[in-house]
Amino acid sequence: MICPRVAAARCLANIEQDGSSLSRILPRVEQDVDPSQRSLYRELCYGTLRFYWKLDAALRPFFSKPLKAKDSDVKMLIYVGAYQLFYTRIPPHAAINSSVDGSRSLGKKWAAGMTNAILRRCQREQDSLFNSLDPAAAAAFPTWLFDALQSAWPDQLQDIVDASNAHPPFCLRVNALHQSREHYLDALANIDIAATACEFASNGIRLEQACSVDKLPGFHDGHASVQDEAAQLCTSLLELRPGLRVLDACAAPGGKTGAILECEPQLGELIALDIDEQRLSRIQDNLDRLQLSATLLSADAADTSAWWDGIPFDRILLDAPCSATAVIRRNPDIKLNRRASDIKPLVQLQATLLDALWQCLKPDGIFIYASCSLLPAENEQQITAFVAKHEDAELVPITADWGIDRSGCRQLFPHINSHDGFFYAKIRKKL
Repeated sequence: MICPRVAAARCLANIEQDGSSLSRILPRVEQDVDPSQRSLYRELCYGTLRFYWKLDAALRPFFSKPLKAKDSDVKMLIYVGAYQLFYTRIPPHAAINSSVDGSRSLGKKWAAGMTNAILRRCQREQDSLFNSLDPAAAAAFPTWLFDALQSAWPDQLQDIVDASNAHPPFCLRVNALHQSREHYLDALANIDIAATACEFASNGIRLEQACSVDKLPGFHDGHASVQDEAAQLCTSLLELRPGLRVLDACAAPGGKTGAILECEPQLGELIALDIDEQRLSRIQDNLDRLQLSATLLSADAADTSAWWDGIPFDRILLDAPCSATAVIRRNPDIKLNRRASDIKPLVQLQATLLDALWQCLKPDGIFIYASCSLLPAENEQQITAFVAKHEDAELVPITADWGIDRSGCRQLFPHINSHDGFFYAKIRKKL
């Protein structure tokens, strides 16, 4: 077993050096952490990533020379220690001493003195350490993304920053096939789990504190699923009814697949499509738990010849691959791994998927385009270009009490203690 601070440093070094995703590397390293310390390990990983750019800008001048790539774990150990100093209630001496000990545990005794000196300087200068940072670093954002958000959303920028740097809410979707939201809230109250109804999603519940799903009433029997409120809103836009043939493209991990079937269990057919065959197993696990069924296909959605049988769909939901800039608080590694150069290829991929899947939709059918991005190029600009290119595409303005209007589409922003950011567009194919 290794201490959670050393484990966090190793995890973060992998993310920085290899571009590994937090969701993949976190559990792999976690196996070497004592189970009683794993919550601390996760907090250190998530927290340090949330404030990486702020810590990096402030602490980088404290290094006499840049560390070699192979010593990225030492740098990350120091940043983990600084995160504890500035953003947790861990006593300063404990944060510093544990980091110094951690450098030895990494097999790098030479770094102990440097680690001690830098963190003690942080402690001495904590009142002024962050005073001279540029706006992006002060917001704990990479410069390219901060500038892009400032350009697109000057009035919402501070709220976006604050929400993106906060802990995400823990939201559930109640399975209305089993019980009402009100009954499930009562069931939670009976076991002292504090929760409230979501404002916009009719089956959504927000817990005051995150908890293990094992503690949730009937979770393993399909009575509820973990899903953010913003993602739950897709079902109302699809205008589902019995007998329809529906495609959930880019469906993994299957949250929306389950939500669609709960909303309308009498569909003619629901096909859940994803390019990653391994991720399809997560969809199947979710459906098994919910006691629901769908047709699962593994293929590139853009290559319709590889999977489509030629029978058109009444409804298509495309939750498009995107920058995920609206859900940074859930995936703070995005700040470290995403680059400005990633956006153009993503926009091209989204356009390719839209064009390919559009031919699979029936006349008078409804196409829902969704993304968890805040960047207009992936959202309303993408849809405006698509509608202009396809004469049989008609944008259906979304009128809702959530989000803001963007050329007939709807953009939601992440809010503290509320839903994530999200984007929706509704397109009808003309007869």
